[in-house]
Amino acid sequence: MRFNWKTIGMALTAFVLLGGGTVYATPSAALASPIDSAYASERASRLLTEIQAETVDLRINAEKLHSLSRHPQYSWQSHADFLHEVKTHINSIGDRTAELQRIQSATLPWQQQAIREVTSHAAKVANSTQAAIVYLNDNHRLLFAPEYKDQVTSIADSSQNMKQTVDKFLEYEKAKQKFQRLQTELELSVD
Repeated sequence: MRFNWKTIGMALTAFVLLGGGTVYATPSAALASPIDSAYASERASRLLTEIQAETVDLRINAEKLHSLSRHPQYSWQSHADFLHEVKTHINSIGDRTAELQRIQSATLPWQQQAIREVTSHAAKVANSTQAAIVYLNDNHRLLFAPEYKDQVTSIADSSQNMKQTVDKFLEYEKAKQKFQRLQTELELSVD
């Protein structure tokens, strides 16, 4: 099993750079090809929706893996299968967060916050997944060691947190769109 280090590396780097709440863009990149904010905002919403769909399956596989870690009758191969599924989902999310980070400077403030938070959760899932894979590769027979169980628990918790975060931001977007639609229909002005 190979881990997609390029995607995770980008996500982790972006998390470190964005962790303080500042938007990161190299000056030359910003001047060379400005991104249309309407396009960036629409694309960010689509990517967040895709991440939301991916987090459903990620969370299911993470929960199944977590459940396996509490039952001794399952083989290390079963653990490896679910870790592979988790890895596949987090790599897919990593590809989308990398694109989100490329357009982040042109997105809406709430989307920038969503990108930072989703990237943080994705980095936690990726780190725990990598640690669990390394542990499992080295210790097929020690599936109930606290080190492994902690990593699996972290995968499940961070996956759930990421799903809830994406859900809340997309719910916010829908509420905002509904408010704007109603405001327009009623021809109200904002004071």
